Parts: sequence; C-alpha cells; structure tokens
Amino acid sequence: MATVQPPIPASQLILPKPRSTKMMQTPPRLLPATYPRTFTTLFGKFLSGFRPVSTTRVAEPRSDVLGDETLADIKTELYQALQGVNRGIFGIPSAKKSEIEGLVKLLESQNPTPDPTSKLEKVDGCWKLVYSTITILGSKRTKLGLRDFISLGDFLQTIDTAKGKAVNVIKFSAKALNLLNGTLTIEASFKIASKSRVEINFDKSSITPDQLMKVFRKNYDLLLGIFTPQGWLEITYVDDGMRIGRDDKGNIFILERSGEGEP
Repeated sequence: MATVQPPIPASQLILPKPRSTKMMQTPPRLLPATYPRTFTTLFGKFLSGFRPVSTTRVAEPRSDVLGDETLADIKTELYQALQGVNRGIFGIPSAKKSEIEGLVKLLESQNPTPDPTSKLEKVDGCWKLVYSTITILGSKRTKLGLRDFISLGDFLQTIDTAKGKAVNVIKFSAKALNLLNGTLTIEASFKIASKSRVEINFDKSSITPDQLMKVFRKNYDLLLGIFTPQGWLEITYVDDGMRIGRDDKGNIFILERSGEGEP
C-alpha cells in the first residue's frame, strides 16, 4: 500500500524569482507570416534558418603590368612621339623632349633584361639610332655644313660582343657634290664594368670617300667631338627589337635593331 506524503506547507515552498518588470512588459516577439525571411550576404540572398553552402572562389586571371602588351603599348606611344624629330639631332621643343623622356623612363622601369651585360647576345648585332639627346645647333651646324650642304643619313652601330668591339657608321650625302654619299666610321672597344654598364674607349675613325674627307677636314675634330663614344654607357633597356642607353654625360640613346647587318 503506497504511503501518502502530507502536503508541504506554503511557508516552506521555494518559488522562482519573478522576471524583471521590463522583461515582463516586453511582449513576446512574433514571427511574421512570411517566415522564413531572406537575408543578404556577400554571396547573395538566402532564407533564414538555411545555411548557405560554402564555396571556394578562384581568383580571375589578371594582366601583368610587365607583360608584352603593356610594353608594346608604351613602345607604340614612343614611336609616335618620335615621328618627325629627325632623331633629335637638330633639337626639338622642350615639351616634346619631356614627352619622349617620360616614355623612356616607363620602358626603363619595365626593362625585361635587368642585367644586360650578363646576356650580351641581346645587344649583339646591328642597331639603328632613332633618337638621341646629342644635338648639333648654331655655329656647329653651320661649320659642319649641315644646314644646306650636307645631309645626314642613317646612324648605324654594329656590336661584336665576342671581340668587345663597336663600330658606329654615320652616313652623309653632299648636295654640292652631285649627292655624293659617304660615311664616317668610328671604331671603339668596350669592356664590362657592371651588370648594366660598359666602359667605352675610342680606337680610330675614318671618312670615305676622300672627297668627303676634304669637306670635313677643317672641322674634323669638331665632328669627332660630337659623335665619338668615350666614357661609360648604361644599358637601361633592351629587348629583341629596342635598346636604350644613358651615358656619363647625361645623354639618352634609343636604337632599334636593324636588318642591314654589317654596315
């Protein structure tokens, strides 16, 4: 027979503490009839109560700022800027000069051959000058007959890295001598001085044919003083088709590879 426990007196009962008045006054939160709701995240909209499936995002390929396309664009702009400047030999407006130098600096900052003297095959062969900051102005131009009597042709440079030799050939034509064509040839030797610099020494020079030598004989030293390479040259940019250099006198040289071979 089960034993019946007598009721516990009310004075001995332990009752839970009532909720705060604030909590008691807050009405229960009811869900809208449209539950489940949608919420927006970085991955899109989802229903509440449903966990989105995680995904791995693959980075999209981006163009490299040092890529060929970027270099090609800069080189195109540079060639456009060089149109009509006649290699800069007789001077150009300061704004044009600044534009060219700005594009040169862009190319130099993206040089694909940062250690050119360790890859001399990049500079070996024949190159044609397309721009230089060396100028022939005023009385120098008059003395050399370069205003009306003598016209300048191509400036070619052939580099033989195996022998450490460089041959510069400057072509002329003399209008007063029935457009006689001739060349000034300057031979120099070079040796590696650093990863990007070579030391250059003048060896010898000549003008052919003899008739043209007679024209320049009086001012031959002046001519050599302008065109003779001497000192050091920093190769600041080189690829398969273009080379840029700066010498110890602050001059800039831009050359493109020539298909003429040995001048």
